[in-house]
Amino acid sequence: MEIQPGQKYKHFKGGVYEVVGVAKHSETLEEMVVYKHDGQLWARPREMWFDEVDKPELGYKGPRFVLID
Repeated sequence: MEIQPGQKYKHFKGGVYEVVGVAKHSETLEEMVVYKHDGQLWARPREMWFDEVDKPELGYKGPRFVLID
């Protein structure tokens, strides 16, 4: 799946995040998704962005992020 700047994703815990872009980690060259939430910039490994999570304590099993826009 291709990540595009401006896309909005909903986190499994309910937050909405807007993608700024995809960057590479300077040491490992791992692709990182750069996103903003509540006025702050964050980065998460691209591979982790598309992970499936299993959180029985929250009653949730499914994707970490779901595209909403």
